[in-house]
Amino acid sequence: MNAESAPRRASTIAVVCGAASDTGLRRRLNEDAYLAASPLFLVADGMGGHQAGEVASATVIAEFAQLVGRPAVSIAELRATFARARGLVDDLPSGAGAGAGTTLTGVAIADVDGDGYWLAVNIGDSRTYRLSDGVLEQISVDHSVVQELIDSGELDQAQAFGDARRNMITRAIGAGNDGEPDYWLIPAEEGDRILVCSDGLTGELAPERIDQILREEGHPQAAATRLVHEAMLHGGRDNITVLVVDALSVGDGGHHARDGRGTQPVRPDDDELDADTRPREPRLTEGAR
Repeated sequence: MNAESAPRRASTIAVVCGAASDTGLRRRLNEDAYLAASPLFLVADGMGGHQAGEVASATVIAEFAQLVGRPAVSIAELRATFARARGLVDDLPSGAGAGAGTTLTGVAIADVDGDGYWLAVNIGDSRTYRLSDGVLEQISVDHSVVQELIDSGELDQAQAFGDARRNMITRAIGAGNDGEPDYWLIPAEEGDRILVCSDGLTGELAPERIDQILREEGHPQAAATRLVHEAMLHGGRDNITVLVVDALSVGDGGHHARDGRGTQPVRPDDDELDADTRPREPRLTEGAR
């Protein structure tokens, strides 16, 4: 999908968006797909190249693309579209994506009594961030084995850097997984910058470097292009997809409160972690969130 080049004034949040995607230096196919058209800004990272992960990610994005052009999206519409997309992935025929899966993350523009909100959705380990009031915060929470071990206190952040299970996700669309996505409704502010990306970015660049680039590049397209370029320079071990969405103006009734949540990203430092995103082994699935 093409990135937006101009704000859409009919929405409660007028935005401009930049988008960039690359196969990377070690993959044969780009299994990422994205949607960057109001009111939706989404990235899907397909899993299992031999099982056509690119078909799963493209199928999901195509279903959400039917919502493009609306001034806003409700959580009920987002959930209904997600359910249809999951059904389509589950029904992919043999030889054309059967058994494949995908992550999904990003934001939709929502309207709550005339106020502009970011309606964030996430399943898997692709990520959504918000740069607001000088602070870069991860909105999404990874659905991964490593994140669960961090949450339970079995790993700390330093240990997570080198854990070989970081590519093993606990929720996905397809791949035999029936986990549900997380949703957040976050008051938007003029000047917000939203980053939506596959783990090909966060696996190569430290959060501090991502933060620096987002601050240095004024236009969202320049920021998206530079982030992908630098991820390539740092190894490009996976497909890399980046959306950068700027809020130019926000409908505001003057009464919404600020909100947000996030966890610190983790970054592998050696090539033994050069592995495709995959569901965790069946023996680990019991007790998944």
